[in-house]
Amino acid sequence: MTLDASTLQLGKASDLPRSPEEARLDRVPNAHAGTDYLARFTCPEFTSICPVTGQPDFGILVIDYLPGDWLVESKSLKLYLSSFRNHGAFHEDCTVGIGKTLVELLQPKWFRIGGYWYPRGGIPIDVFFQTGEAPKGLWLPDQGVAPYRGR
Repeated sequence: MTLDASTLQLGKASDLPRSPEEARLDRVPNAHAGTDYLARFTCPEFTSICPVTGQPDFGILVIDYLPGDWLVESKSLKLYLSSFRNHGAFHEDCTVGIGKTLVELLQPKWFRIGGYWYPRGGIPIDVFFQTGEAPKGLWLPDQGVAPYRGR
């Protein structure tokens, strides 16, 4: 696999996309495609907009995946996740939609995302999506976000 760095957002000035639909996720070749390992991204300040009230929603996203041939390029992921700050969607739609988008782009051997949302109306909503059972022997640490107790 070869990488044409000129097509990536990495190393260039990039405007924040106005919506997830306008955002561009970049992928790069996995130099260790034959090795099973876990890659984790944590977004502790994820923000979206409630589609009914227009009020901001806040959460912590933890993305774990067992890469195949591709890795997500981290700058593009940051821009993509940041594009949700003006996007109206329910917690479930944000979490599962991000998961499905990354799975389609990366075609990982295994994937999971945990969305740990702060309460709205007194009820926290945590949303989890994964693509099947974790492969045997894969070191899979806890996602590190405690059940809700005033996160």
